[in-house]
Amino acid sequence: MRDLPTGTITLLFTDIEGSTHLLQQLGARYAELLTECRDLLRAAFHTYHGHEVDTQGDAIFTAFARASDALSAAVAAQRKLALHSWPDAAMVRIRMGLHTGEPSRVAEGYVGLDVHYAARIMSAGHGGQVLLSRTTRDLVEQDLPAGVSLRDLGEYHLKDVERPIALSQAVIAGLPADFPPLKTLDRRSSTLPVQPTPLIGRKSEVATIGQLLRREDVRLVTLTGPGGTGKTRLGLQVASELRDVFVDGVFFVSLAPINDPVLVMPTIAQALGIRDGVGQLLSTRLAEVLQQQQVLLLLDNFEQVVGAASQVADLLTSCPQLKMLVTSREVLHVRAEHEFAVPPLELPDLAHLPDHAALALSPSVALFLQRAQAVKPEFQLTTSNARAVAEICIRLDGLPLAIELAAARMKLLSPQVLLARLGRRLAILTGGARDVPTRHQTLRNTIEWSYHLLNAWEQRLFRWLSVFVGGCTLQAAEAVCTGSDDGVGLALDGIASLIDKSLLQRLEQTGEGDEEPRLLMLETIREYGLEALTASGEGEDARQAHTGYFLSLAEEAEPALKGPLLVMWLDRLEREHDNLRAALQWALEGGRAETALRLGIALERFWVVRGHRIEGLAFLERALAGSSGVATDLRAKALLAAARLAFIQSHYDQGEVLAQESLALFRELGDRRGIALSLDRLGMAAWRRGDFRAARVLMEEDLALFKEVDDRDRVAWSLFTLGLLNNKQGDYTRACTLFEESLTLFRELGNKRGIAASLTQLAGTLFVSQGNQAMIYPLLEEGLSLDREVGDKEGMAVASLLLGWVALKQGDVATARTRVEESLVLYREMEHREGMAEALSLLGRVEATRGDHAFARSLYEESLAIAKDIGDKELIASGLEGMASVVAGQGEPAWAARLWGTAEALREAIGAPLQPIERADYEHAVAVVRDHLGEEAFISAWAEGRATTAEHVLAR
Repeated sequence: MRDLPTGTITLLFTDIEGSTHLLQQLGARYAELLTECRDLLRAAFHTYHGHEVDTQGDAIFTAFARASDALSAAVAAQRKLALHSWPDAAMVRIRMGLHTGEPSRVAEGYVGLDVHYAARIMSAGHGGQVLLSRTTRDLVEQDLPAGVSLRDLGEYHLKDVERPIALSQAVIAGLPADFPPLKTLDRRSSTLPVQPTPLIGRKSEVATIGQLLRREDVRLVTLTGPGGTGKTRLGLQVASELRDVFVDGVFFVSLAPINDPVLVMPTIAQALGIRDGVGQLLSTRLAEVLQQQQVLLLLDNFEQVVGAASQVADLLTSCPQLKMLVTSREVLHVRAEHEFAVPPLELPDLAHLPDHAALALSPSVALFLQRAQAVKPEFQLTTSNARAVAEICIRLDGLPLAIELAAARMKLLSPQVLLARLGRRLAILTGGARDVPTRHQTLRNTIEWSYHLLNAWEQRLFRWLSVFVGGCTLQAAEAVCTGSDDGVGLALDGIASLIDKSLLQRLEQTGEGDEEPRLLMLETIREYGLEALTASGEGEDARQAHTGYFLSLAEEAEPALKGPLLVMWLDRLEREHDNLRAALQWALEGGRAETALRLGIALERFWVVRGHRIEGLAFLERALAGSSGVATDLRAKALLAAARLAFIQSHYDQGEVLAQESLALFRELGDRRGIALSLDRLGMAAWRRGDFRAARVLMEEDLALFKEVDDRDRVAWSLFTLGLLNNKQGDYTRACTLFEESLTLFRELGNKRGIAASLTQLAGTLFVSQGNQAMIYPLLEEGLSLDREVGDKEGMAVASLLLGWVALKQGDVATARTRVEESLVLYREMEHREGMAEALSLLGRVEATRGDHAFARSLYEESLAIAKDIGDKELIASGLEGMASVVAGQGEPAWAARLWGTAEALREAIGAPLQPIERADYEHAVAVVRDHLGEEAFISAWAEGRATTAEHVLAR
């Protein structure tokens, strides 16, 4: 220590990079390696007159009187280190830092800022690297050792050093010269590309992924999703926000230009500025450099080099502080992986579209606006285009790439015109920016990129799966795409692979976990699949298999819809409704009449209960029109199904014609059950015509036949309809008995829809005849609960209407109004005209009670217009009575009397008396008008009304 130089001296600090890793690798032999390393360094330093100041572990502090000697000593040491043979072929790399100054001499060595500067300069370097301060550089640059040059690295902020320090690197011939960015406070080790536009709509995703990567137990996060979901952009945002967490750097590694897994490690090394050493594998060199560093690697576009997944896993194992964020259309399938499936952008709700300001905040719409305004600055959401913009985003599945490409078309097309053209998305969504990869310049290119990464079997499976509309179950996919049990295992593997590759999605189940997994292909991807299916020549075969599967499903469901599994099967058919529609359409377009009729017959009850009546009738009409030559029983059943759908929609004349034809065919076949069903339909037709006597005869005949063939379900329904008829004719005792009989049978059969209908009508009848409100509420609530469980819109509408009526009778006008409006909404959704007329009439009564006679009158007028159109005489009579009460309150008592007279004549003609519960209110209203007009004028006006038609009395 007495020989240490003083004055202006040069300080050299050294230590071994990755010494902990070496200790773990060599165990007890590490001491031997450390001794060899120290001896080698000391020999080099002594040669150039170095004075050892301190040694701690693997670090050595040496002082030189001349800066040129210090640099020569460092260069000589690095050359010897590179040539030395180490125990167990270990790789020893020493980082070195040089600084010249005037530290104070003390008994222990030196103190002062210059000592700290030298130590910090060394700490900023990497193994094999020699760093110099500007002071040292200035002193040696004219007297460099042979084969050595200096590279200016710029200024850096070192830990605990206020001002930036200019650093240089000694470039030694024959030794590595390229190293990762220095480990300084500047965080210059970020190589993330700057993004030209802000990220929209991903705040939640950025936060979630960031939280994952901050967890100690998470080392690898893979962002998966189909092309165009914005994985790269999201990954860049996450990485950018984590730069302060990873003190040794965040590096972006683009794998898009390569397709050979062997090139992944060299590409990572290149991004980090690492070159392979002499006689050392690049993967070993990478692990050595990253072994003690807190680094985040963002590996972009991994799907085409997924074979390198094990290499990535090995690198993570070797480097305990390294983490990776990967973007890929396919998962890596390594143990450290945490998958984050990047969802499409959040979409607006077309059913509840907000105002323009709120809509513009919807992530998908916000992105559309941003990109549209980039090509057309004046573009804004308006009343005329807002819905079209929202629908464009929905039609494009919320895929950012698709939305960006669509928005670029605003320079030429309006949103409305673009929306009309989206039937062929792939053809119109082209022309992306030139500074993005080719695969992202059109929507077709990005899907095609994924398709060509599939093997031949996966490509076929992908094509066939595109035939499903709105998704499918795993069972359906296996059945349609393989055609036999032999291929199920192969299909299962293929489907799993397509999910891994983000071309197929597995939807989350909401049940108990025993449901079949459901699969979904985004419509933008499905369009490409359909094109590929057509081009392959497999289209007809795929659609035949698809239709065959769903025909079998519908026919399996048909008998189950009559029993305790009704709800389960209705829900299943509802989930497959789009697939069933596609099968129906294919059968119709191909002239496959038998298939079309079988599907229509099987789906009749589903269409009725779930409110798809218009669609069902339209389909059956088309199928029947092309059904010449089909089996007689098949046509008869289809006619019967169509008749029922027609009656429910108040198309009584059409329904009667269809039922008559079906009756003739069933009589020809001697099919007693078919005859009974036809008679039931004809009985309803007679009822709606107001011919209650004929209706009763037909209904009692069909009940007898159903009992003969022991069809208990139909017996229960016949009892129910006879109960309705007796209710209308004022025989409430008999009606209650029939409803109770039907209820008992339905309970025995487990038919929830029948139970609900019987409960509701029994409650209504009890209320009408007895006004027993305490008794009816439990019945109504149970019925409504079952209707909701089944999803029977008509049942819910009837129950809500009855609850509204009861509330009105109790004087609870607010509840009455709410219930009736609920009922009206349901009837309108089903386009159930008879129900609409009833609900409008009762709502008119509610509004009249509230004192709004003008509104009440308009509601009665609308109700009467529907009732006259469908020819329902009882509804016309009820509407005339309501209208009379309103106009009386508006100061037109004579017209009110005429309206009541016409209604009375109609009721007498059809045998439908006024319900007892209505009698008191009715008589009070009539008495008020009688007093106002006087007896003679009242009788005259009443008689005039009785002698005229509804049309005439309404026309005044």
